[in-house]
Amino acid sequence: MIGMLVLFAQVLAKPVDVPDTAPPLPPPPRVAVEDIPNDDGTALKIQVTVDDTAGLVSLHIQRREGERWQTVGEVQPGEAFHDTGLRANRTYAYRAVAIYRLGETEIQRPSEAVEGIPRRSWFHRGRISAFVIFVLFTLVFFYLFGRAQTDTRLFIRRIPGLDALDDAVGRATEMGRPILYTFGLGEMQDLATIASLAILKRVARKVAEYETRLIVPNYDPIVMTAAQEVVKEAYLEAGRPDLYNEDDVFFLTKDQFGYAAGVDGLMVRERPGAVFLQGIFFAESLILAETGFSVGAIQVAGTTSITQLPFFIAACDYTLIGEEMYAASAYLTRQPVEVASIKAEDVGKMAFIVVILLGIVLETLGIHVIRDFFALF
Repeated sequence: MIGMLVLFAQVLAKPVDVPDTAPPLPPPPRVAVEDIPNDDGTALKIQVTVDDTAGLVSLHIQRREGERWQTVGEVQPGEAFHDTGLRANRTYAYRAVAIYRLGETEIQRPSEAVEGIPRRSWFHRGRISAFVIFVLFTLVFFYLFGRAQTDTRLFIRRIPGLDALDDAVGRATEMGRPILYTFGLGEMQDLATIASLAILKRVARKVAEYETRLIVPNYDPIVMTAAQEVVKEAYLEAGRPDLYNEDDVFFLTKDQFGYAAGVDGLMVRERPGAVFLQGIFFAESLILAETGFSVGAIQVAGTTSITQLPFFIAACDYTLIGEEMYAASAYLTRQPVEVASIKAEDVGKMAFIVVILLGIVLETLGIHVIRDFFALF
């Protein structure tokens, strides 16, 4: 009996191995920092890899600022983070902090710090096709520029509306009536207004030669100032600066229909023999064109406002459609640079049409050369 008690006491006194049931800590995340290609050197790409996502609550990206770590973003596992607003050629250190919930406990597992340097790219290698097209267009332009310098008759398609400028001014002179010219509601930053100034200069030069009155009401005061200078220069080139009257190039109003009513009133009172509607127009286009028709004026209109073109075509004698306005300066002055620009644009349009048709044929045959080329834009 005593022996059994001793044996039992020995068993109780022997240490027992208790298994450790606490789960192991998840491994820390890994970070890779890459410079973003084809940019201005103000961003880095941070890629985070997490081996164990069980219990993962959030994943933070931190950047070292001095001696402290500052959180700059939060990502999901497998996602890349772009840190922007950086300075080029400066070293930045990053780490990822994974936050896990293990039971009732929340723990943080930071990664090792990894450095990266954002660098500027001198050339966007993803836009090689755009560069190739630019080089080809430049070569075509300089070739045509050389031809335009030696061949003053380089072909530009006939534009009846521009050919009618001299006839319209001549008719108004024969009738003893003035000429009215309006830019519509265009402002100085509009390309159509800039193109209209070139047309105004040609009209003003003819007006000075024929000693006719030119009236130019303006919607924008800045355009008015430019128009005054253009008309004054045209009169000077025609050798008749004495005929220039600054009061005939004036500001009317910045109100849309107030301007339309003012121009209509001028047409009814002055009864111009020719009306030029060249610029940007909106709902007032038909109002102006109908009034010009009612006073018996020959009307030459032009606009890049596609929705207003039908009204001008219906009510005016001649209409410049869209890009014909932009070609006006080259058509009227025959300056080599402007002629070469217009011709190069035409060559470019024809080339794109050919490429589109060729691309349709090749795609139909299962050949993707052209599609792959333009995918580099």
